Amino acid sequence: MALKAFIVEDQAPIRESLTEALSELGSIETAGWATTEKKATAWLLDPANHWDIAIVDLVLEPGGGSGFGVLQALRNRGSTQKMVVLSGTANPQVRRHCEEMGADGVFDKAMETEAMLDYCVALARAAGGH
Repeated sequence: MALKAFIVEDQAPIRESLTEALSELGSIETAGWATTEKKATAWLLDPANHWDIAIVDLVLEPGGGSGFGVLQALRNRGSTQKMVVLSGTANPQVRRHCEEMGADGVFDKAMETEAMLDYCVALARAAGGH
């Protein structure tokens, strides 16, 4: 049973490469994606939508809110649902703020994308994936 990921990312090339990498590396299926805080929180909070991990960028399309809003809205998610931040602004202060808002992991886009993918693969394995 593949894990279901939801990607909150406004840049299509990054979103597409994440979708492809998750599928290839860890039998993780992308259940959906959003480019704004409002669309992401609406999808993630809808009980009809099943997801196991949300990958959230902090900087979204202009006027589209931010990943911080997504973290805030999902603070009380199910205990098996994981949220990780993948952002180009992951300095120590931002990391701490994300963790305080309930992020399960914070990764820098420039240097830690592979580490974030490893984290997702480990979750898939723990859940009984490949």
